[in-house]
Amino acid sequence: MKNLEDIVDRIESRLEERDQVREVAIKSTRAINRLSGSIVHSIHKGEDVKSMMHEAIDEAHRLRSLLEDYPGMWESGLVEGALQELAEAAVLYALVNDEDVPDPDEMGLPGTAYVLGLADVIGELRRFALERLREGKADEASRYLDMMEELFLVIMRFDFPDAIIPIRRKQDVARSLLEKTRGEVAVALSAAMLQAKLESVSRKL
Repeated sequence: MKNLEDIVDRIESRLEERDQVREVAIKSTRAINRLSGSIVHSIHKGEDVKSMMHEAIDEAHRLRSLLEDYPGMWESGLVEGALQELAEAAVLYALVNDEDVPDPDEMGLPGTAYVLGLADVIGELRRFALERLREGKADEASRYLDMMEELFLVIMRFDFPDAIIPIRRKQDVARSLLEKTRGEVAVALSAAMLQAKLESVSRKL
């Protein structure tokens, strides 16, 4: 047992290093979550989010570098949750500003986190659609509905077990949100058409 102490020391040292990396990773994911939430909130308010977006993406790159030797931690739910939030914010920004959606490889994001983030964008687009309906802009609401439809078709392509990508629940939620929004937009468009006809008739009288 003469060598046992050396073996235990090595194991303890590695675990201490892993614990330190984990603590840094937790702080990094919190920063990404905070920035991503702020970005989405600011997008709805029509504010400029470019600096926050750059900061969040840079933080994701730093996190990826930190966990390069710890693939299990990189693929953990803790990290993936934060990266989902970042993907959601980045895709929402692109869609609202009529830009190409960002590439997950360029952002340093795993494909699964990116797809799960896409699914969450549908809920944010519904918020935009409802805001436009409240403003009486049914045509603009319809444009956001079209985006929701397109994203829904994309995420429904992923028919895998939850062990591969846990998307089934998000697909169900997206389907429900889409059906609600479709009905609300249809009612608003019908009301707008009726109003236009009534105004046309009244002008002829």
